Amino acid sequence: MKQRILKGLLAGLATNIIGISLCIFIIAQVKGRGFASTFKVFWNSDAFWMILALGALPNLLLFFGLLKRNKEYEARGVVMATFVAAITTYILYFIA
Repeated sequence: MKQRILKGLLAGLATNIIGISLCIFIIAQVKGRGFASTFKVFWNSDAFWMILALGALPNLLLFFGLLKRNKEYEARGVVMATFVAAITTYILYFIA
């Protein structure tokens, strides 16, 4: 059971990283900038929390996909990864 939750947690974190990359890529395309320069703009302006929050949205698809395949423990891990992203977002917003 713990291994299945850990597997879901790691999948959720990986999906979050993919979501963050996708958000930065889309914003870079809209603004006509490069990926690295767009990342630096958000990182240096203390607005990275916005990208982090948007990057957690693909976890919804993963969560419901796992529930549809009756993998409840992996879905719990995805929820835990989403909580990690939310707590990190709040820390970046209020403390940094």
